[in-house]
Amino acid sequence: MKNIRTLLATTVLATMLATTVQAKTLVYCSEGSPEGFDPGLYTAGTTFDASSRTVYNRLVEFKHGSTEIEPGLAESWTSSEDGTEYTFKLRAGVKFQTTEFFTPSRDFNADDVVFSFDRQLNAENPWNKYVEGGAYEYADGMGFPGLIKSVEKVDDLTVKFTLTRPEAPFMADLAMDFASVLSKEYADKLQADGNMAQMNQMPLGTGPFAFVAYQPDAVIRYKAHDGYWNGKENIDDLVFAITTDASVRVQKLKAGECHVTVYPNAADVDGLKADESLTVEQQEGLNVAYLAYNTTQAPFDKPEVRKALNMAVNKQAIIDAVFQGAASVAKNPIPPTMWSYNDAVEDDKYDPEAAKKMLEDAGVTGLKMKLWAMPVSRPYMLNARRAAEVMQADYAKVGVEAEIVTYEWAEYLKLSKDKARDGAVMLGWTGDNGDPDNFLDTLLGCDAVGGNNRAQWCNEEFDKLVKAAKTTSDMAERTRLYEEAQVVFKREAPWNTLDHSLVFVPVSKKVSGFVQDPLGYHRFDGVDISE
Repeated sequence: MKNIRTLLATTVLATMLATTVQAKTLVYCSEGSPEGFDPGLYTAGTTFDASSRTVYNRLVEFKHGSTEIEPGLAESWTSSEDGTEYTFKLRAGVKFQTTEFFTPSRDFNADDVVFSFDRQLNAENPWNKYVEGGAYEYADGMGFPGLIKSVEKVDDLTVKFTLTRPEAPFMADLAMDFASVLSKEYADKLQADGNMAQMNQMPLGTGPFAFVAYQPDAVIRYKAHDGYWNGKENIDDLVFAITTDASVRVQKLKAGECHVTVYPNAADVDGLKADESLTVEQQEGLNVAYLAYNTTQAPFDKPEVRKALNMAVNKQAIIDAVFQGAASVAKNPIPPTMWSYNDAVEDDKYDPEAAKKMLEDAGVTGLKMKLWAMPVSRPYMLNARRAAEVMQADYAKVGVEAEIVTYEWAEYLKLSKDKARDGAVMLGWTGDNGDPDNFLDTLLGCDAVGGNNRAQWCNEEFDKLVKAAKTTSDMAERTRLYEEAQVVFKREAPWNTLDHSLVFVPVSKKVSGFVQDPLGYHRFDGVDISE
């Protein structure tokens, strides 16, 4: 009898303790709204944080805080000697998320991999253009439709990729966000219901967190994926509190309203570091900020005009005004921390008088242009409006009238791709895979015109160099080709390269396990929080 009473008492106590344990919630003050939730359609880190890095997985993943790849949905892989065939053995027993809007009836398998890539590569696939005006910008810009000959299901847990040529960065490319694997079963249900657009609004994947709800421009809610193949997360509820103003993000962090935030104003960093309740993560960003001229439109179709406009801008003044020194002047389209960086390249010297004469010699007087400034903070440009004001004043000194324009972030990204776009657009890039190809070909190659190549610049000499660099695994040769490509880039000046920045991530000391990522990711798998 005593043992029974003891057992009952223990059971009641355990039940009481279980009911009093509160769910762990982490709030991330993000800098902007996602364009959508299908990572194949976009290239912005804001969108990837909200989609691919929470809801989805890829065949291979980047290790936390590294550009090294590790197994993901594929537990192993082999490649042919000539580098044109890759065979992946898929992980068994991987569960898709169960949500209020869909309950999967099967585990992840090869059909999902084939679907996820075929929709991006095959123009006849009904999912190729399921979002009005949407395009698979990464896959197209990186030349994947011409690179991948086939993606075949060998059996339920084996997939084979056949390439048309060797591609040195291919495995790293597969760890990128656009290569996230979606559920074919979910896609088939949406297609049958005539509701394909839901894929981009209510995502469902195999990743650490399941999507719950999105209130546009305000908040995104996720819950831990109970059946996650890598183990359920410590965080029960993940909340993205969308906060576009950097000062407000800092206020919320200090008030305990959020636990992690990004891209603080440079003036706030010292105060954040002095706050004993916070830790400020810091590292050199694998990034570049740039001003892309529309090289298809006069007078920006002339290299000498672009060079003159570059020489008119005091880039150090931008760094002083926006970063308070926490950045360096950029001369190349890749950061100095990346292999193959060509330090021998000479930057366009700030020289207003010479710039004015160059414009006059090119027959350009009374030029009026649009100067596009981003509406959100980015790691490579904390305050685009302030930077644009500095450039506007510099242009005025050489007789150029610049009108600063901006749009809501998703619209900005969409309109800036227009081949008929006026003027010069301010943007930037944080490397996605640690390979120079991810900057040089993805942003400046001919395949990327109309997409990531905001300069609409297709230079045969440059394109030949970067394409050749992708087809060899000889690092010395790849380095030589990329160094030469940077010389061509600087000579032709499709961009004004602005800066490479330090990146700061303020985090509450209640948070453990958060790792600042060199690729600019904000990942919350493996993260915990104490009350």
